[in-house]
Amino acid sequence: MARALVDVRILQREYLLAISRAMTAELHLHDLLRLILQSAVELVSGQAGMVALVDPDSKQLRVAAIYGIPADLVDHFAPLLHDLPDAEEGEREELMRRLRLVAQEANLALTQVIRLPMRVGGTIIGLIYIFQSGNFYFVPDASNLLRSFAEQAAIAVKNAWLYQQINTEKQRLDAILEHSADGVMILDPTLRITVFNKALSIMTGWPADKAIGLSHDEVIRWISLKTATNLNDAISSGWPLPGASHLYVEGETTCHSPGCVQGRRTVSLGITYAPLLDDNGQLTNIIGDVRDLTRYREEEELQKTFISVVSHELKTPVSIIKGYAGTLRRQDAHWSKEILEESLVVIEEEADNLNDLIDSLLEVSRLQAGTFRLEMSDDVLLTNIAASVARKLGRQSAKHQVAVYFDTDFPTIIGDERRLTQVLNNLVSNAIKYSPDGEKILIRGELHPHYVTVSVRDEGIGIPVHEQGRIFQKFARLDNALSRKTEGTGLGLFLSKAIIEAHNGRIWFQNNNEFKPDTPGTTFTFSLPLE
Repeated sequence: MARALVDVRILQREYLLAISRAMTAELHLHDLLRLILQSAVELVSGQAGMVALVDPDSKQLRVAAIYGIPADLVDHFAPLLHDLPDAEEGEREELMRRLRLVAQEANLALTQVIRLPMRVGGTIIGLIYIFQSGNFYFVPDASNLLRSFAEQAAIAVKNAWLYQQINTEKQRLDAILEHSADGVMILDPTLRITVFNKALSIMTGWPADKAIGLSHDEVIRWISLKTATNLNDAISSGWPLPGASHLYVEGETTCHSPGCVQGRRTVSLGITYAPLLDDNGQLTNIIGDVRDLTRYREEEELQKTFISVVSHELKTPVSIIKGYAGTLRRQDAHWSKEILEESLVVIEEEADNLNDLIDSLLEVSRLQAGTFRLEMSDDVLLTNIAASVARKLGRQSAKHQVAVYFDTDFPTIIGDERRLTQVLNNLVSNAIKYSPDGEKILIRGELHPHYVTVSVRDEGIGIPVHEQGRIFQKFARLDNALSRKTEGTGLGLFLSKAIIEAHNGRIWFQNNNEFKPDTPGTTFTFSLPLE
C-alpha cells in the first residue's frame, strides 16, 4: 500500500514537472491560462476550475479563464472573488459557505473548492480555483500539490504578461516606423540594412523586402555630397566619437526604380545617423533618419529663378516708362499730339503691367499668410468676363484668334468677378505665350446639373509629362527654350488654382492629344458650383 502511494506521488511530481515546463514555454496568455486550468484540474482529479487575475488598473480580481463551467454562469461566481477573511481557517469556512450560495444560484452541484494564490515576489497577481462536484473528493495532499503548481503558474503568467507588453510595444514601434513621414532605416554593425520603412521606399524606389539584407552603399548610392564626409569615411575615422555621436550626411543619390516619386532619377537626401551602443560601448546598430530634401532644393532653385525673373519683369516696364517719360521731357523736341498720345498709352500700359505684377505678388503673400479673401456676388456673368478677356487679349496678338463659345442657357453664378477675370486672363495669356505660331484659342463654357465648366483650349506646345506634376506650383515655369524667351513670373497658375479652390471649384488640364492623337496644344478647365 505504501509502495503504491509512493508511485502515485512520483507520477504526480513528474506530471507537475512536465506541466511546469509546458507553462514556461507558453507565452500567449489566453492559451497559457487554458493550459494552467486544465492541468490543475487534472492534477488533483477535480471537476471544474477558474482563474481570476488582478486587473492592473482597478486592482480588482476578474475572471480570466474557466474550465468545466458554462460561460453564461460566470457572473454567479463573483462572491468567491472578494472580501474573504485573512485567517486561513476563517477563509476556508467562508469560502465553502459562499460556494454553497454560488452552487444554489447557478444550479451547479459544486461541493468542494480549493483556492490558491498566484504570487510573484510576494505580490498576488491572481487566484486559481479548483472545484469538485457531487460525491467526488479531492486526492490526498491536493492543496500541497497545487501550491507548487500555483507558484509556477504565477511565473508563467508574469512572463506571458511581459511578452504581451513587449509584443504590443514592438507593434506600436513598428507602426510608428512604418507610417513615419521620415524615412527610417536600421543598420547592423556591418552596415547591412535590417529595417527599411515605407517612406524610405517611396524616396529611393527600393521596396523594403529587396532593400533589407543589402549593404547601405548598395541602396544609398551617392552621386555627390554637400557634406564633408559619408558614413563609411566617418566610421573609418573612428565614428562615433564621444560628444559627437550623430552624423549628418547630405547629397544627391540615384533613384532608378519605377517607385521613385514622380519618376525622378535623382533625389536630394539628408540622413542623420545615430549609433546604438551596448553597455561596453560597442556599436550594435545605426539608426538612419532620412529626409527627402528634393522639394526644398527645387524650391530654392525656383526662388532663385523667381527673383531673377521678377527683377527682369520689374525692370522692363520701369525702363520703358522711364525712357518714354525722359523722351517726352526733352526741351529740344516738339512732339505732335499723336506721338504724345501714343507715348502716354505705352506708359499707361506698362504701369498696368507693373500693377498686375505687384498684385500677383501681394496675392501670393496673402495666400501664405492666410488672409486671402473673396468678394462674392450672386450675379457673376462668366460669358461677359470671357468676351471681355477675349477682346482685350485678342487685340494684343495679331497671330492669334481668341474665340468664345458658351452654352445658350449658361447661368449667372456666385463668385468674385475680379478674381475670376484674373483666372481667365492668366489662362488665355498662357495660351497666347505658349502658342508661338498663333492659331486659334477657344474659351468654352458648359452647363452641367450641379456645376459649370469653363475651358481654354490652345494649339501650342503642350505640357511635357515630366513637368505636369508641378505646373500649379508657385514660381513654376516650363523648362524649354520657348519659356526662357517668354515673360512671366510662374505665379499665374498657382494663383488661378487658389482662386478656383476658394470658390469650392477645381482646376485641371489635359494635353489635347489625350482627346485625339497627334492634336497639338493643351486645354485648361475649371469648374464652379451652381450653388
